[in-house]
Amino acid sequence: MFKKFLPLLLAAVAVAAHANEEKVKKAVEAALGGKVESVTKAGALGLYEVYSAGQIMYVDEKVTTLVFGALVDVKTKKNLTDERIKKLTAIKFSDLPFDQAFKQVRGDGKRVLATFEDPNCGYCKRLHKDIQKLDNATIYTFMVAFLSEDSLKKSKQIWCAPDRAKAWNDWMIDNKAPPGKDDCDTAAIDKNTQFAQAQRITGTPTLIFADGERIPGAVPLPKIEEKLNSLKGK
Repeated sequence: MFKKFLPLLLAAVAVAAHANEEKVKKAVEAALGGKVESVTKAGALGLYEVYSAGQIMYVDEKVTTLVFGALVDVKTKKNLTDERIKKLTAIKFSDLPFDQAFKQVRGDGKRVLATFEDPNCGYCKRLHKDIQKLDNATIYTFMVAFLSEDSLKKSKQIWCAPDRAKAWNDWMIDNKAPPGKDDCDTAAIDKNTQFAQAQRITGTPTLIFADGERIPGAVPLPKIEEKLNSLKGK
């Protein structure tokens, strides 16, 4: 008999939980005067996880106290907040606007990686020299102009070059200025910047992996290799 009513019981619990989350969400938005993207049970101390403006905070059910900081599982030593941030900020790889990028294929090209980079970003140049050593990978580069008007100019010149990948490599590795023409259709550069802003990509370089995880900064090559290898067969 219990098994017969278990699905109904679970459904009722889910509805009640959702109602509480909506209640907490409205209360937090009223308290902070801003939009909250999601509210879920945190699974610890009776707290609710509140995700807003790319950050996680925690509140009690009555929204009397806000808690900022990381939740850590003492037994596993895992930073639960970091794990949740990875999931909440993930970008579905297939949703990337690949027509606004150029790609380079090395070896069998089976491992995939996307980067958002500004041509005048020093950390991007450091990263680019490292990923030249990647083998059996397909790298999609999305140029964005975050730093200056010159970044926009160079991005357009590289986009208009007969061989975009070569023009990019020449500039990022050898500091060889791209061809002077920028009179082709360069709408992709502005669209990349808009996409990045919509996804809260605020710095360069930012790496996106096949599982959607984003990692900002000049990630060391061994860490990139480790991440790419962990995704094999997935």
